[in-house]
Amino acid sequence: MLEISKSTYYYVKKPKDDSQVIEVLNSLVDKHPRNGFWLLFNRLRKLGYTWNHKRVYRVYKAMGLHIVRRTKKRIPKRIKNPLQDLYHPNVQWSMDFMSDTLFGGRRYRILNIMDEFNRELIEFEVDTSLPAIKVIEALRRAMDFRGKPKSIRVDNGPEFISHKLEIWCYIHSIELKFIQPGCPTQNSRVERFNGSMRREFFHAYLFDTLDEVRVAAKEWIDDYNYNRPHKFLGKLSPIEYLEKYNLEQSYSA
Repeated sequence: MLEISKSTYYYVKKPKDDSQVIEVLNSLVDKHPRNGFWLLFNRLRKLGYTWNHKRVYRVYKAMGLHIVRRTKKRIPKRIKNPLQDLYHPNVQWSMDFMSDTLFGGRRYRILNIMDEFNRELIEFEVDTSLPAIKVIEALRRAMDFRGKPKSIRVDNGPEFISHKLEIWCYIHSIELKFIQPGCPTQNSRVERFNGSMRREFFHAYLFDTLDEVRVAAKEWIDDYNYNRPHKFLGKLSPIEYLEKYNLEQSYSA
């Protein structure tokens, strides 16, 4: 009566097999997480897939790929740089952060910059926030005091992988040596200093203000550099070891 074909009445819609589209899209998104639809679609075309854009976009939306995704910055693969014996100052410095809290609960950080040759703490910076700009300022002060290092060993903290620090080091011909993620022992010289400072300074005193921390830290670091004997340096302090080196250099000259 309705003049409907029997085939229309008995037709059962078959689900489309999009498994290959899903698989290829997943592989592309893993490699290029910030690419949008059209860039991914053009990549598919270059790989030789002929699916039309309507089908690919339908699968793209069903997978939730059209939703803006926040992704972490990926750290480039780091090459292991073993600690080497150092025979001269300013060959390699190292930097690292420590953190603690004031008596009132406010958190603060301290940046330590060390010359690995004689374990001398060249410069430090204390503040509640220490972005790359303040790291660069501390390095400028250290260079005014000690001259320019050939390289600086650091971890993969956001302040150290900053483009600002990278450009500043490039301009001054300083090599940044990044340790491998999760391997703090690759920066063990400054880590050992941090351990000493943690035991003898942070665990020993309470501070109400940042100014108190700065004054007390300066006093403790001066004692560390000038008076505290270091087993690796033949029980000399870092400054005494540097003076011994300078004396030997003057004799050899």
